[in-house]
Amino acid sequence: MKHPPIALFGAVMGLAGLGLTSRAAAPLFPGVFQAPAYFTELWVLLGVAAFLALIALYGRKILFHWNEVKQEFASPAQMGFCATLPVGMTLVAGGIAPYLPSAADALWWAGAALLLAMQVWGLRRVLEGGIELAQVNAGWMILFIGGIVLPGSGIALGHDEAARFMFGIGAAATPFVMGLAFYRAAVGAPIAEPLRPSWFILLVPPSLVFAHGAAFFPGFAFLENLYFFGLVLAAGLLLYARRFWRWPFGTPWWAFTFPLDALAFAAVRYAEGHPEAPWKAVAAAAVLAAVFFVTMVSIRSAHEFFRHLLRHGA
Repeated sequence: MKHPPIALFGAVMGLAGLGLTSRAAAPLFPGVFQAPAYFTELWVLLGVAAFLALIALYGRKILFHWNEVKQEFASPAQMGFCATLPVGMTLVAGGIAPYLPSAADALWWAGAALLLAMQVWGLRRVLEGGIELAQVNAGWMILFIGGIVLPGSGIALGHDEAARFMFGIGAAATPFVMGLAFYRAAVGAPIAEPLRPSWFILLVPPSLVFAHGAAFFPGFAFLENLYFFGLVLAAGLLLYARRFWRWPFGTPWWAFTFPLDALAFAAVRYAEGHPEAPWKAVAAAAVLAAVFFVTMVSIRSAHEFFRHLLRHGA
């Protein structure tokens, strides 16, 4: 793959996100997810490997194919997915924190600063106008709401106030951007079939505003309602995607992965506070769904990559 789209950093989010979710699930399911051990750290390692490979490939794209890079950032239909890079950086930072704390610290700050810069640039682009409704997509949530992801690793690294700041921006933007995405889905032209997995990004805001909001605002029970909404939304999305295997495979399939990681993380956090058996069962089902989709998309991506090599060479 010579010129990867920046949206492919969604693979980093999906892989590293599953590793972090598995670590969080370890206390709830003792003996199943041993952290750090054979399962949790495998996904972290794959996320780090994907990040390093994509950074090298995308760096080459910046140097030799600058016009393609500018197009990705300038296009309203693509600009939201550009934020997969900084958000992925913060997730990798959380993954390597137990082993390389100084590198994790620097990577998290770099990701947070880059995301904030992208958000300011994105707001300017929106205020300029001229964006058609058909160009609005769920990827905008990664850009404008992506800050809700950062506390997972930021708090662990000791950056509570910076994580709170980024979370606050994302949480405040959530009703506006999610509302626009739902409006686009309801009244806009149907989304192209290859992009249909991107609707799963809708799962991230209710899941992580609940899970990370509870860390900043303990005792604020209203946040639990967001988790309940996330469960119903997940059921609707899975029904919508009931024949997903017929959809054309491509980079957008990675949009299945991190949103389901986020839902699983929220389910684990809720089950920890509500030890009744049904909630633990829901958490187990959410984790299994995340594992299934991340594994399936990883295998299919590897298959497509090696098939491309065989056909066209490196």
